[in-house]
Amino acid sequence: MRFFNIIFALTLTASAGAQGTVPATAPVDSSTAAGGQEGNLATVLPLGGGIEAPTQPQGVSTANYSRTARVRPISRTGGNYEAKIASPLSSLFRVRGVQENEVNGIGIVMGLDATGDSGLLAPQLLANSLLASNINIDPKLLATSSIATVHVKGVIPHGAKPGTRMDVIVSTLGDAESLYGGNLLITELMDIEGNNVYATASGSLTVGGFFAAGSAASTTKNHVTVGTLANAGRVQMGIDASVVNEHGYIYLDAKNGQGSFGNTVRATDAINRLYPETAQVLPDGKSVRFKVMDGVPGESVVAYLDSAMQLEVETDNLARVVISERTGVIVMGGNVRLRPGVIQHGSIIVTIAETPEVSQPAGFSNGVTTEVPRTNLNVVEGDAPLVLMGGATSLEEVVEVLNVLGATPRDMIAIMESLVSGGLLVADLKRM
Repeated sequence: MRFFNIIFALTLTASAGAQGTVPATAPVDSSTAAGGQEGNLATVLPLGGGIEAPTQPQGVSTANYSRTARVRPISRTGGNYEAKIASPLSSLFRVRGVQENEVNGIGIVMGLDATGDSGLLAPQLLANSLLASNINIDPKLLATSSIATVHVKGVIPHGAKPGTRMDVIVSTLGDAESLYGGNLLITELMDIEGNNVYATASGSLTVGGFFAAGSAASTTKNHVTVGTLANAGRVQMGIDASVVNEHGYIYLDAKNGQGSFGNTVRATDAINRLYPETAQVLPDGKSVRFKVMDGVPGESVVAYLDSAMQLEVETDNLARVVISERTGVIVMGGNVRLRPGVIQHGSIIVTIAETPEVSQPAGFSNGVTTEVPRTNLNVVEGDAPLVLMGGATSLEEVVEVLNVLGATPRDMIAIMESLVSGGLLVADLKRM
């Protein structure tokens, strides 16, 4: 045993010497070693606390906010931004009773490569579907990772007959990671009340991306939890549609964004010039009632309507601002005006970086591994001066005045809302 202790001490000395230092070792206690039963390990360890503490993590997290250089707009001069544009009635009005119909259903996507749902919802739905075919299987026996519960949506065109094909959209309902490579089990699509089955859908999904993952990393291209099936839906029950009601009238309703009083009045006048005393404006100011003239046979009603829908009228250039904070889009109409005023718009940018570090104690120190929080907080407040805005009486001038502010699209959205609230921007504001 004494020989073993000497060899062990020499091994530690050689190991320390390889690192550039040769620590002194304590003499071996011969009395203890001679006993042959108990060896004192402390007698062969380097003096002065030779246990080296583990290296602590040195990584640092960052959170940065940057703003790209402003793109200087190209000046467009000479354009007639205030001119009224002639448009056919078909682009301004839709025929009442002729519209698409949305149908929905809940289905199951199969054949997924371990990217399906993790719960029991999908297996239970699949078990119910198999039970309809007299196949009774315990849902717990079905693999959840290869199936996913989805919502299926389709749109039936007006006048579609049984057998007509249509596209459908499939979206996950559970926690499935991807629908890539999946196949939709035949699904019934019903109306909003769920009383009638108007269509069915089944087939292979097209995701337009992919998802791949390992134990510690993953990569995704595009949105892989929503897929499409081109011409995979089949109409099972047609939906009746007629352009003429039982009293012999055709109703024209203004489309979104075109429902001005001027457009409705000019459309009515244009129809009456072609077919005298057949059209009139309804009290809501956004619809036209168009009577089918006596003597027009039933098979010629569509041609009669089409001749009226091809008439062109000058449309109103609406003073409207449409903004979308979600996408940062701003759209302005031609008759937007701007009153003189003063504006100041600053910005506050807050960046927070959490960088917790793990403190690992040295060996044999009876310490406890702990996580030490580290937070880096940075606040930057912009110092924006007051800006004097002159009045603008045309769309071109409005654009030039607003460009002077040099604000980002998202900042401009807040400015637009304040201008409308303060009465400086003469326009209707619509938020999307």
